[in-house]
Amino acid sequence: MFTNKIRVFLDSAKTHFCNSQNLDVKLFCTFIHKQGNEHGSAMSKKSVKPQPRPQCASYSSRKEVKIKKFSVEGNIAVGKSSFLRLLASTCQEWSFMGEPLHKWQHVHSSSSHGMDNLLQLMYDNPARWSYTFQTLSCMTRFKTQIELFSEQLLKQQEPVRIFERSVYSDRFVFAKTLFDLGHLSDMEWNMYQEWHTFLLQEFGERATLDGILYLRATPVKCFERLQKRARKEEKRVTQQYLEKLHDQHEGWLINKNTDLHPAHFSNIPVLILQVDEDFEENPVVSQHLINQVKDFVASL
Repeated sequence: MFTNKIRVFLDSAKTHFCNSQNLDVKLFCTFIHKQGNEHGSAMSKKSVKPQPRPQCASYSSRKEVKIKKFSVEGNIAVGKSSFLRLLASTCQEWSFMGEPLHKWQHVHSSSSHGMDNLLQLMYDNPARWSYTFQTLSCMTRFKTQIELFSEQLLKQQEPVRIFERSVYSDRFVFAKTLFDLGHLSDMEWNMYQEWHTFLLQEFGERATLDGILYLRATPVKCFERLQKRARKEEKRVTQQYLEKLHDQHEGWLINKNTDLHPAHFSNIPVLILQVDEDFEENPVVSQHLINQVKDFVASL
């Protein structure tokens, strides 16, 4: 039942691009959280006279044009957003998909403000909110990762789409770390893995990546950058937590000693980019990083 609702929730992304006015649209959004046996759910439904399903041009064209898909991975405050801005300014023909941070900070609720900052709630009380947050985080990442390609991107000679993190790091790094820290129970971790695996199988090629750009810096450097940017939700983030996330990234992308690898995912190429040195204001360093990425993309 839960996985069926997830499937409908994510498939709405495809429906939206294929002419939602002529379809029977059902949007389900279910977030299961730890509070006894209670479940919070919301459902909206709009039905109109069904019409023959139109062919979605960008989806059919995708079969004829190979779009290379990459994710930028790395620790909190490693410099992903800055790196994406750098790439976007140089590779303007590429498509860039940022992390859905705004959606995590503005979740509809029954509070007096009508919105809750789920990211803040998770950091303030991870034992209570980790599963709820990881559900929303993973769903929004899936919707971003399977979003259909624009006609403008499909017209490019060598189209490239780059995501800020992915559904893979959501599981292999962040959800796994929360489980290791005891913020996800055995039942919640097993449920998360079950529907995550189902969705990967369900969406197949649409959710796969051609390569990963791993921004690598020491936890000490990431903690310095975190304090410098002073995002309000991250006041409780410690250097020890960043060290655990760093170890998860290393095990997943470099050592490949995690037991969570699907067979088909283990062989995805990884480009390691050392970013301990601040690159945003250093044109020599930034150009070197850009050249590495361009060569990596061209090689695949």
